Amino acid sequence: MPVRRNITTNSGVYFITFTCTNWLPLFENANAYSSVYNWFNHLKSDRHFIIGYVIMPNHIHAIIAFRDTGKSINTIISNGKRFMAYDIVKKLEQQKEIALLQQLSNARNATEIKANKKHKVFETSFDWKYCDSDKFVEQKLEYIHLNPCRGKWNLATSPIDYLHCSAKYYITGQEGYYQVLNYKSLADMIL
Repeated sequence: MPVRRNITTNSGVYFITFTCTNWLPLFENANAYSSVYNWFNHLKSDRHFIIGYVIMPNHIHAIIAFRDTGKSINTIISNGKRFMAYDIVKKLEQQKEIALLQQLSNARNATEIKANKKHKVFETSFDWKYCDSDKFVEQKLEYIHLNPCRGKWNLATSPIDYLHCSAKYYITGQEGYYQVLNYKSLADMIL
């Protein structure tokens, strides 16, 4: 899924996906959902907007409205992944998850080892799609909100029952675990 393509603009609404190394359920194993929420808070403090999200045990889907802060979106995502990776490793160390930490160490490639990287928590690249219409945003929201209820996951019977997801807000109008901005509010904003 991850691809090596740069986002060529510094602003806009993007559907972002990134995965844990080898699809390991690191968010679940390290109980690191808070790492993602902390990153979201950092994005908000830099004037970006979280439109929708789901944090699965081993990957994240998010729709983020990026404002032009002078940093490339690729750098913003990369910095976020690095921030979360340090936190996940710290949590795994505290839990004495030696075998899992060894897996993350063994996953490094030669370049990462040469750069003195200790663990590979996330796949190097990430997938993204530019959200150019309300219809596309709605499609992606439906996809991410149904993700916990599909296939092998079956983490919830209804999207509103999955805690780490923005479905409750979009389906019921009530805030879920983490506050998001309704994508319709973006019509009046300049990113």
